[in-house]
Amino acid sequence: VTLAATAAVTFNNFIYTVPPGHRAVMFNRASGVEKETTGEGAHLMIPVYQWPIIMDVRTMPRTISSATGTKDLQSVSLSLRVLSRPNVDKLSTIYSRLGENFNERILPSVGNEVLKAVVAKFNADELLTLRERVSAEIKEAMTARCKTFDLILDDVSITHLTFSPEFAKAIEAKQVAEQMAERAKFVVAKAEQEKLALIVRSEGDAQAAQLVSDAIAQSGRGLIELRRVETAVEIANTLSKNKNITYIPNSQGLLLNMD
Repeated sequence: VTLAATAAVTFNNFIYTVPPGHRAVMFNRASGVEKETTGEGAHLMIPVYQWPIIMDVRTMPRTISSATGTKDLQSVSLSLRVLSRPNVDKLSTIYSRLGENFNERILPSVGNEVLKAVVAKFNADELLTLRERVSAEIKEAMTARCKTFDLILDDVSITHLTFSPEFAKAIEAKQVAEQMAERAKFVVAKAEQEKLALIVRSEGDAQAAQLVSDAIAQSGRGLIELRRVETAVEIANTLSKNKNITYIPNSQGLLLNMD
């Protein structure tokens, strides 16, 4: 049993395991870091002479925050969400240059530098209206810089953007002023329409009066009498529908024959 246990322990010393989402870079005492990498699973090694460095190659998220100035000298605070991973084919170079914590060494400095350089090209209001363009330029610049360190960026996006309290108040005041100006334009346009309607109505009344005057001049007062009869008929029709009104014939004889 002792011999079997010793053999098992000795055998385990010759094997190392690479977990999922990782790669191994082998270091040996003779030549240092080897260029080849090993993938997931179990692999053989020579104890004491070799030992593996396990590195995470999965896409990792990171938030980079920076306070900088715009082209029009406004203070702005930005936060970037960066998804990055190492170039698997360059793991040995990455480890030799940067070590295992390569993300901590590269992304914060590169992110802050790129943010300050790109934001300085835009005015404060352009950061709001041209947000997609700003994000695209930041991503392009960061991708180019990280490529020199054998890092791959899968996505870069602005997640937070705030200005100084004074500038925020200025933006709010500007929006209120624009809304008031639009309301004033609406009031003026409404007044103009009401004025035009009044003019048209007045012109119509004047034309109608002129037509009535011409008709009276040609036909005498017959038109007025016709309008009077029409009005009386309309009033009679309206009153006839009212239950509280009773018609009494204009004949006294009928009233005298009632008991």
